Amino acid sequence: MAKNTNQDNNNNNFFNNNPLLAFALFSIVIIMLFKSFVGEGEGLGNMLETNSVTQTKTVKYSDIKAEIAKGDISSVKLTPSTIEAISDVDGRKVRYVAQNVPTYDKELIPLLEEKKITYEGVMGGGFLSELISSLLPILIFFGIWIFLAKKMSKGMGGGILGAGKADKLINSEKPDTKFDDVQGVEEAKDEVKEIVDFLKFPERYMELGAKIPKGLLLVGPPGTGKTLLAKAVAGEASVPFFSVSGSGFIEMFVGVGASRVRDLFAQAKKEAPSIIFIDEIDAIGKSRASGGQMGGNDEREQTLNQLLAEMDGFGTDTPVIVLAATNRPETLDAALLRAGRFDRQVLVDKPDYDGRLAILKVHSKGVKLAQNVNLKIVAKQTAGLAGADLANIINEAALLAGRFNKKEIEQADLLEAIERSFVGLEKKNRKISDVEKRIVAYHESGHALMAELSKGATRVTKVSIVPRGLGALGYTLHLPEDEERFLKQKYELMAEIDVLLAGRAAEEVFIGEISTGAGNDLDRATAILKDMITVFGMTDIAGLMVLKRSQNSFLGGGAISTEYSEKMAEDIDTYIRSTLNERFHFVKQTLRDYAQAIENMVGVLLDVEVIEGKKVREIIDAYETENNLPTRLAHTEKIAKAAAKAKEEAEAEQ
Repeated sequence: MAKNTNQDNNNNNFFNNNPLLAFALFSIVIIMLFKSFVGEGEGLGNMLETNSVTQTKTVKYSDIKAEIAKGDISSVKLTPSTIEAISDVDGRKVRYVAQNVPTYDKELIPLLEEKKITYEGVMGGGFLSELISSLLPILIFFGIWIFLAKKMSKGMGGGILGAGKADKLINSEKPDTKFDDVQGVEEAKDEVKEIVDFLKFPERYMELGAKIPKGLLLVGPPGTGKTLLAKAVAGEASVPFFSVSGSGFIEMFVGVGASRVRDLFAQAKKEAPSIIFIDEIDAIGKSRASGGQMGGNDEREQTLNQLLAEMDGFGTDTPVIVLAATNRPETLDAALLRAGRFDRQVLVDKPDYDGRLAILKVHSKGVKLAQNVNLKIVAKQTAGLAGADLANIINEAALLAGRFNKKEIEQADLLEAIERSFVGLEKKNRKISDVEKRIVAYHESGHALMAELSKGATRVTKVSIVPRGLGALGYTLHLPEDEERFLKQKYELMAEIDVLLAGRAAEEVFIGEISTGAGNDLDRATAILKDMITVFGMTDIAGLMVLKRSQNSFLGGGAISTEYSEKMAEDIDTYIRSTLNERFHFVKQTLRDYAQAIENMVGVLLDVEVIEGKKVREIIDAYETENNLPTRLAHTEKIAKAAAKAKEEAEAEQ
């Protein structure tokens, strides 16, 4: 019995998973049954006789009657509207078919009996059979159309037949995420804590007549934890959390998005107090003034209008908070940001050193770290990375450790994961010639030397001539080791330019030829100088006048407005060209002064391919010591001792 039951279940599952095939088979069975009823009376003998016919001709009724009169017909089949006659002459059977037979011909039957021709009549059902035969294809067509419409409606959360239902799009849950799970965004957490307090004790605020903000917009770069922070708010308040993506509202049918918004808010009000979270709200909240030609996108505008109306419809007795996230706040409609809607914006920015360290500790709880792992070093060397990037670094380190069958994640695995994040994967299988390897070694040694000698440059972390990423044949890695820096002074920018030019300079000085490897370096050096002139006001070319403005540039990717005369453009080009030439000659002279140090560094690179920043400094210090030159290390120590002495004197005076 169990076997039969399983077989029945399998059959049912097959038809449930293939409803279109089941419908087609059902239609074929119905048609065959109908044909059998219409063709009732057609015996096996007639079927065999029909199969032996060599030719079928459609003729007039008068022609068949003439053939009957001649005696060439052996059998006749009559229906209310047709007549079929079989002739058998010299063993060759031909079937004659005539349509629209006149039912008033009373001579036919006597003629058949006179010629002793076998005949039979088939009852076709008359008007009813004709009606069914004409309507059946139409019914089948509409059945298939209804089936496809239902399938579309499921995919669109309601679609054509159930317009606008958002059940399939909404992720409804009660998160267990807490504020302790969200690190690196302490200021943002402080901003949203009063939301939690309101959701926990709404009556406390209502008695005072206070109105909590209806909407709170989380703004920040991708991967900084906006969604996680919204979940933490719901988790701390222990309220239902309705999350949906902004793009989920938009469909090709106008009005579907607005209906989904109504359905979303209706569900949230039933579960109040609750939180609605709309991720990537810029998908539906773009400014209507930037809609383009023909008034913009009607579906998106209707969805936005419905969202505005729903947020206005909240009363003080409806504790529903709307949280939204975007990394493009400059594109949002002004009506969405006015007081009473998303009137509070919270910046969820990339973490600082302390934030990165806290994030690394959170993501390292589930992995096995070796005793020698120092997350502080990782936090220092990952400036500018978001929380998602840091989580990926921990995961990459775990994958690397697993690949080499290690029992724990070591510091080297974490540092390699950082390099992958900044530079890309190692291309160990990419074969480069000895000539190219030598060019790359001199190029990267030039970068490393200038980085160590230039005041204001970031010290070298690693130099490699192993190809990485999409096109880098080698690289010099500069990772900050000190506190966060948010500003750069002019001498630091010039030091960065010197370091960028050092690769091309080393090729020219030590090889005598230049290559295409410095293309990106020259582009970056030119861009720095152009910004110094047009944005930062660090030259006499434009003085304090800003010549380049960035519009809609929350993440630095907006449109650039440049408005200045052709004469100014010529002066800018002349200054950039002359400054680059001046710095290039300075860098070449510095490299000549340290020629032996470059040769020593190149020798080590060609031998081991990768050297750490410590080794670079040892090579430079050894050369400076041999030639009685002041080392950078000694200069740094001198400055540190002077600062410590000044501090002691100040404390003594107090």
